[in-house]
Amino acid sequence: MSGMPRTVSLAWRQLRRDLKAGDVRILLAALVLAVLAVTAVGFVTDRAERALTIEANRLLGGDAVIRADHPIEGALRRAASVPALRRAEATELQTMIRVGERLQLGDLRALGEGFPLRGSFRIVDRAAGAERDAQGVPAKGTVWMSRAGADTLGAQIGQSIAIGDSSLRLAALVVQEPDASLDYFNIAPKVFLNAGDLPATGLVQPGSRIRYRLVVAGAPGAVEGFVAAAKPALQRGQRLETISDARPEVRSALDRAGRFLGLAALVSVVLAAVAVAMAARRHSERHLSGTAVMRCLGASQRTLVGIHVGEMVLLGLIASAIGVALAFGLQWLIGGWLEQALKMSIPGAGWLPAVQGFGVGMVVLLAFGAPPVLALRRVPALRVLRRDLDPTEPSAWVVAIVGLLGLGALLWWKAGSVALGAAMLGGIAATLAVLALLAWGLIVVVRRLRSRLRGSLRYGLANVSRRAGTSIAQVSALGLGLMALLLLTFVRTDLLDRWQLSLAADAPNRFIINVQQDQIADVRAFIGEQGLSAPTLFPMIRGRLVAHNGKAVTGADYAERGERAKQLAEREFNLSVADSLRSDNKVVDGTFWAPRKLARPEVSVEEGFAEELGWKLGDKVGFDIAGQNFQATITSLRKVDWESFRPNFFVIASPGSLDGYAASYITAMNVPADRTRFTSQLVERFPNLSVIDVDQVLKQVRSTADQVSTVVEVVFYFSLVAGVLVLMAAVSASQDERLLEGGVMRVLGGSRRQLRLAQASEFAAIGLLSGLTAAIAASVLAGVVAVQVFDLPWEFDAKMAAFGAAAGVLAALAAGMFATRRVLDAPPSVTLRELQG
Repeated sequence: MSGMPRTVSLAWRQLRRDLKAGDVRILLAALVLAVLAVTAVGFVTDRAERALTIEANRLLGGDAVIRADHPIEGALRRAASVPALRRAEATELQTMIRVGERLQLGDLRALGEGFPLRGSFRIVDRAAGAERDAQGVPAKGTVWMSRAGADTLGAQIGQSIAIGDSSLRLAALVVQEPDASLDYFNIAPKVFLNAGDLPATGLVQPGSRIRYRLVVAGAPGAVEGFVAAAKPALQRGQRLETISDARPEVRSALDRAGRFLGLAALVSVVLAAVAVAMAARRHSERHLSGTAVMRCLGASQRTLVGIHVGEMVLLGLIASAIGVALAFGLQWLIGGWLEQALKMSIPGAGWLPAVQGFGVGMVVLLAFGAPPVLALRRVPALRVLRRDLDPTEPSAWVVAIVGLLGLGALLWWKAGSVALGAAMLGGIAATLAVLALLAWGLIVVVRRLRSRLRGSLRYGLANVSRRAGTSIAQVSALGLGLMALLLLTFVRTDLLDRWQLSLAADAPNRFIINVQQDQIADVRAFIGEQGLSAPTLFPMIRGRLVAHNGKAVTGADYAERGERAKQLAEREFNLSVADSLRSDNKVVDGTFWAPRKLARPEVSVEEGFAEELGWKLGDKVGFDIAGQNFQATITSLRKVDWESFRPNFFVIASPGSLDGYAASYITAMNVPADRTRFTSQLVERFPNLSVIDVDQVLKQVRSTADQVSTVVEVVFYFSLVAGVLVLMAAVSASQDERLLEGGVMRVLGGSRRQLRLAQASEFAAIGLLSGLTAAIAASVLAGVVAVQVFDLPWEFDAKMAAFGAAAGVLAALAAGMFATRRVLDAPPSVTLRELQG
């Protein structure tokens, strides 16, 4: 046997010997834990993200929807007809609805079999009956009506509803419907009927304004294929919608959840690096003497590198396989529990997290395990006699740099966000630099104070300064691991607090629109008579974009910026006026005007809207308002908190600039559930008003946020447990010197109490420094991540920083004392023989 096979055989024999002797078990355990943490978080994250996306698609009634103002045929229908997709259709039109003597324009929806493909209608089908999920669509000869529409028309279950030439029985009231959160400002009473009953109504005539909807659902790959095929085939009057077009509150919850899960994965990678770096250092130190003996026996540098690197590669493959297997079993258990908690089906595990687990294991091993192992080839033969001769290996630094670059790329990839990846990499680099500097400062201070200390405290702190390299490595590793865990804790707390605050029980659940100028005082008085808080009314002026920087524009001019930009440019805008900035709006660029009439009209534009249309500060935009031209200059861009559920506008004009234009007013308020007659009484008093019941939207958003919160909590606690285990492995990997010194002290008559106090003082000093630095670094980095990545407000929390420092002390104490317990339990002769042999 010669060459590569012989080297691999020697590497395998050395690995087996090291595993039997226990020399490599710490590194194996650290790597298994690292891969387990990264892979299990990846599995849970992958399954949870896909489950939340599927569940959120119930707001569409499917995974993707084509809406059109003419029958959907040709390429779009062929794209939806592939075997991997399910499809359903619906037809929509506006018509007069008659209940008894009351007549009102309503929104009629004829539903085909199979609708909805995702989610379900929630209905009440008996007077004073309980809500239930409906299976399928209304039976032929019957209709369902939205509860708000029934309140407006005074309709009761069992009554006959006249629609066109047909008279159909009202079988149920719809409490919640698919697609409600996308159809936010549809104010007409909604009536749902079986598509088979539509021809008999006589409403489908040449020239009828009918809207068509084609809904598809299926596996993610099939849906992505449909979207890719449908986009280029869209014609005028057709548009494609996916969950990315949902209301901002829903998109925000899903986006933030995805970013948090990405952050949890990043934390797992950082912890893996910490554990493997410390364990690999111990592994290489234990092989110094053995390698020196092999040099004495004539082993070449190439042979030594092959054996040791081969052992590391074999160890990495074995540890990664074990970690991935354990992670698969663990995520299977967590997935089952998550299905019960979320009350929804969780998709099966994909293969990508397993590949990522192997990748993380091998890259981390390369970055932190290979450099000290490569240094072994430079071990001088003289080290057999002199223990103070340590090897130096320049190429190890090259490998370390390459490995670190690979780790950085891995972090960037796992982040799923440029801002999150940059913040994490910058935070890690800065934290490591500060930790190393502070550890060096601690060593200098302890050296000066050591002569003034007595007893076990002196011995324990002397260990910190005597093992300068080890102490700096331990402070840096422990501090970085704690920083990652605390960062996850801080961001998770901010995230959950934000959701609870934005979705408070008293969030507005009714929008009242079309209030006229001369009705404002009377509407406020009526609401006050109902015992409800007086609302704030906002002017609303309808306008259509007609010019940009003096050039006439239409939707077609924005087609190159994407379908969404084209749709935004074609729609009618709701313009408003404000003399001051509200708390749920924040200027991010430019200057908001003072509360006075300006010489020239100015507008403030929501930043995302401006980005879609390519608008910038200083641009002039023109709108057609009921045949009148309105032009203004963009002087500020705003970030809008859409989760406030208050009336907000893409475009706000300066005070007085829209005077003379026809305006109506809008307000939002919270109406308690027991005020069932509020809507009908308000409309009876003011027939021109329209009341939008957004309880359905709130319920759906709350449901999505609750499910997302559950996923965040599960991933957080799992990451926390995995992180603590990995930290313990990292601390345990650096205890040989302490065990050796402890054995010597036992031989010289040191008591158990003296040893424990000395160890405790050393670990407390390391833990305090690590914890305090980690808490401050995590707080600052959490602020950057909260503001730049999660769009959350942030304030420094001194209590959380103090908690982090305390956690550092406790973690270092617990892990260190646990790792060195053998000093007290094992006979000194055994400990010394193991470590010196």
